[in-house]
Amino acid sequence: DWILGNIFPPKSCPALAQTAQGRGGVPIPEGIQQPCECGTWGHELVVNSVTSEGFSNPNGSMKKKLKSTSKYIYQTLFLNGENSDIKICALGEEWNLHKIYLCQSGYFSSMFSGSWKESSMNVIELEIPDQNIDVEALQVAFGSLYRDDVLINPSRVMALLAAACMLQLDGLIQQCGETMKETITAQTVCGYYNSAGTYGLDSVKKKCLEWLLNNLMTHQSVGLFKELSINLMKQLISSSNLFVLQVEMDVYTALKKVPAWGSYLMEQQNFYRNFGGDVAFLESAQGSAFVPVFAHLRLQYIISDLASARIVERDALLPSEWLSSVYKQQWFAMLRAEQDNDIGPQEINKEELEGNSMRCGRKLAKDGDYCWRWTGFNFGLDLLVTYTNRYIIFKRNTLNQPCSGSVSLQPRRSLAFRLRLASFDCSGKMICSRTTGYQILTLEKDQEQIVMNLDSRLLTFPLYICCNFLYTSPEKRADSEAQLDHLEA
Repeated sequence: DWILGNIFPPKSCPALAQTAQGRGGVPIPEGIQQPCECGTWGHELVVNSVTSEGFSNPNGSMKKKLKSTSKYIYQTLFLNGENSDIKICALGEEWNLHKIYLCQSGYFSSMFSGSWKESSMNVIELEIPDQNIDVEALQVAFGSLYRDDVLINPSRVMALLAAACMLQLDGLIQQCGETMKETITAQTVCGYYNSAGTYGLDSVKKKCLEWLLNNLMTHQSVGLFKELSINLMKQLISSSNLFVLQVEMDVYTALKKVPAWGSYLMEQQNFYRNFGGDVAFLESAQGSAFVPVFAHLRLQYIISDLASARIVERDALLPSEWLSSVYKQQWFAMLRAEQDNDIGPQEINKEELEGNSMRCGRKLAKDGDYCWRWTGFNFGLDLLVTYTNRYIIFKRNTLNQPCSGSVSLQPRRSLAFRLRLASFDCSGKMICSRTTGYQILTLEKDQEQIVMNLDSRLLTFPLYICCNFLYTSPEKRADSEAQLDHLEA
């Protein structure tokens, strides 16, 4: 009596008529429940939905709680198929559904409108051309038409996305995309990237690419490298946003040894090293597939270190023409620095920085004091990097500290740089990040400059630091760009 008197309004109240409405105002088909004695359709529908969960009324006694209309519709109409007016058959399964609910799908809305023969059929056989779609995905996709919320299992999201795209369920497609973006890991990123490309989810594809740029070198995984295609690896290796740990030589080493195709590559490379004479592995028929990836290594920052240059020469992997071109380029850059008074970049050239900057990085395992330099000949600019008291400091070392190579004694030297730092959780998701953006820094002899002041509240260790540097003024690179185009072709 209390429920009837307090929860349900009198028959004349307009609100009561709304109880006969389903999800999104779609009417519940007649015949599911009979009107109660008061004559209002839908009254008995809600009264009979009482569950065993209790709540308190104003007098303090426990009463029954009502089941939501959405749950009732899902159970009665979808799972039980009551009052179905159409049967959908696909992949050996059948679903007893309702046209008025199916019309929420763009696929079925088009099918049931106009002069299509299916508009008058009671049984429809669905062709499923996409092999990514299975019965479980269709079950969830059809069920989403009868309920407000869908709980998506990340292990099933790609199959569900395929089904949602076929059925043109925009809301479910969006929810699949959000689930994918929140569950990117080393195990899922390549599958998500490929699915996003197939089904047009550009935001998911972008998120996967960002994850790979951040984690490919910082959290190396054999399983991840095995899944990377040549084309995707090319995009990663060519990007200035690749988070490199240590120096460019480490990227070269990873390409040789880590991928699934790396063991094959090394086996073939050893054959050519021993028996191939002057033919480099990438010039062979077997090695030609890997050219687009290795062509985007920044070789000028590999051959600037003697030990690395010797390894590259010994490997006989890269064509000698590539190396000769880089040696020549670096020789002229050194002459400009020594004899043409090139003191370094004077303005931001983003295209040059994106395509030709030195990429290097460092992992700080815990808070403390650190000081380091990255190896290689940098045209007489010995740059020391210090992390202390939550500051990152660049210092041009000239006379104060020993240096294994020559140093420039020019009064001022400039460099273009970008510094980024980031922390990641156990799945590789970035939890905090900072960047200086691209800047020009001019330093006098032994001058130091704070380049980043860190907020201790945002710091999480281990902390990854990645830098891009240009030490010399850019020259015209029409020839080298044409060469790269030729190599890729």
